[in-house]
Amino acid sequence: MTSLIERDKRYNHEHRHSAIRFVTPAERHANLDTELLQKRANVYEEAKKRHPECWSGVTRNWLPVRVVHLNPDQRVPEKTDQNKANLELKKTA
Repeated sequence: MTSLIERDKRYNHEHRHSAIRFVTPAERHANLDTELLQKRANVYEEAKKRHPECWSGVTRNWLPVRVVHLNPDQRVPEKTDQNKANLELKKTA
């Protein structure tokens, strides 16, 4: 039982999830994500101003994610879709 509790703690309170812009679910649930993400955006913009030569484009999107789906349906590409993708790759090569 302890291992489940530890896993839950790590997953919800320590692990930063990429789907919600690298905040923890607990931070998002407590509405702390907006402030954290704004601070990150400020840090990135300041770094870009100080060292523009290190940046080739815009900074990372740090806007809060408002809608999240647990286990979203993922479309599995059909074979014809894969064939089309392969043809496109051959054209560009």
